[in-house]
Amino acid sequence: MIGRREFAVLLGGAAAAWPIGARGQQAAFPVIGLLSGGSPESTAHLVAAFRKGLSESGYVEGHNVAIEFRWARGQYDQLSELAADLVRRRVVAIVTPDSMPAALAAKAATTTIPIVFGTGGDPIQTGLVASLSRPGGNVTGVSAMNVEVVAKRFGLMHELIPAAARFALLVNPSNLLTEPTIKGVEAAASSLGRQLELLTANTNRDIDAAFATLVQKRTDALLIAGDAFFTNRLVQLATLAVYHRVPASYGIRDFVATGGLMSYGSSFTDMFRQAGIYTGRILKGEKPADLPILQPTKFELVINLQTAKMLGLTVPPTLLARADEVIE
Repeated sequence: MIGRREFAVLLGGAAAAWPIGARGQQAAFPVIGLLSGGSPESTAHLVAAFRKGLSESGYVEGHNVAIEFRWARGQYDQLSELAADLVRRRVVAIVTPDSMPAALAAKAATTTIPIVFGTGGDPIQTGLVASLSRPGGNVTGVSAMNVEVVAKRFGLMHELIPAAARFALLVNPSNLLTEPTIKGVEAAASSLGRQLELLTANTNRDIDAAFATLVQKRTDALLIAGDAFFTNRLVQLATLAVYHRVPASYGIRDFVATGGLMSYGSSFTDMFRQAGIYTGRILKGEKPADLPILQPTKFELVINLQTAKMLGLTVPPTLLARADEVIE
């Protein structure tokens, strides 16, 4: 017959032997919802940066916080239901670190749960926040300002290929940032006296059709707008550009690391990390309304020299000297 003391010892031993998952459920960690317009495959390294930011604020997934992931995989019409699902899950915060549509879907789903966004667009112009210094409401985050630098990307392509006369811009018509992106590139093309062809894609078939048009019209250079749908297909887009011998410019380094020619923009890795830091601060009790919108202080120019050689391009020494990274 087992006495109380022996029973307590056995019970303690059994508790120590319980699966980690079961003990985690007992701990009742706060649960963060991460809503992405992309896919886990294309954003794995960025999610790692988000976890790093969380850890810098004292939170480690599986130790004192849990994360529920919802992926739209470029299908923006699914974002509203995915955001609503996280609200029903009663998460303590919703993080939308990679797209404006995801951030807007989260904002439409709740006025009480804190939201931390990451976006390449203007959060005031799109109605996410009232002010950069004091966002107000339940929303704050990081703006990569990549829409604002798209004209700079056009200028860099012109510098790389001065003789290029026919440019194309590939955008996702479903993205709310498409209109300001088009306006920025149109202004840059007009100032340099260059032609601009507008191409749209939000399916794989559209992408194939866009490149067929590029070849047919003998386009000299291509700019691909920032968009989660395109980021999910970065290998496809970079490969098609090289295959069809179309020099292409991108908004983030990932494309160039995969074989794309050139990118210019702020670091998305750092944007995810900063979103993690802000999320940790909110978990500690700070209010989104009091956390100013973070903006980048540095923009990266990355050039793939091997791809340039494959395309028969000679990168001007002045451009190479300004590059933050040259991939050889």
